[in-house]
Amino acid sequence: MQNTVAVISGGGTGIGAATARRFAAEGADVVVLGRRIEPLAAVAADTGGLALACDTSDREQTEAAFVRILDRFGRVDALVANAGGHGLGTVAGTSDEAWDLSFRTNVSTAFVLARAALPALTESHGSIVVVSSLAGLFAGPGVAGYTVGKHALLGLTRSLARDYGRSGVRVNAVCPGWVRTPMADEEMDDFAREAGLASREEGYAIVSRDVPLGRAAQPEEIASVIRFLASPDASYVTGATLVVDGGAHIVDLPTTALA
Repeated sequence: MQNTVAVISGGGTGIGAATARRFAAEGADVVVLGRRIEPLAAVAADTGGLALACDTSDREQTEAAFVRILDRFGRVDALVANAGGHGLGTVAGTSDEAWDLSFRTNVSTAFVLARAALPALTESHGSIVVVSSLAGLFAGPGVAGYTVGKHALLGLTRSLARDYGRSGVRVNAVCPGWVRTPMADEEMDDFAREAGLASREEGYAIVSRDVPLGRAAQPEEIASVIRFLASPDASYVTGATLVVDGGAHIVDLPTTALA
């Protein structure tokens, strides 16, 4: 990652922060984007990078951020579209407002960000990594907005890869399973309260019970995969979806009771 400039959305916490630190450790200049400047500033201080408060679903804010990035660094080599959010509720239980919010936070953030970055990435023959989810391949209970949004990110990845491959831009997606991020911790805390569990650790143990590796991932483990896809090591990989879930997607659910 030496002599590269990497832009990471949702860069203040979790997978985004871990990715910024991994890239910076390998010599990249890192720009972290997000809506809250405080966690971004902490990551920028750790990495020697640039923190920009930016809602990447907003065209004007995102384009203004790229003006500042290009003024500062003159190029962009890697883009990690990592920003996302909740989309709780069944279809019947999702209001128009909640649907719009879920689509904006999970899909528009990546679409608007990629569109703004494409001129610079075309010039540098750079790469995009879209962070989707295991929910981009399967459906969880009561998370219709999130599931649809994460599925849509895989379509966006393939469209970008198809349309911009001849311009030298590679685009791939990562689908993590459970990762120990602040957002997942909140979900585990809610789960523990509702299920009468003693702690979030019990929650993580239950949701990982049928995962072959038997645990949730650390953000750094997802960052390592993103680093591979964004780097020259993956120079002939584009349009791919890489599942990083400890083997959860290979489990035949009807046989779990027999294990």
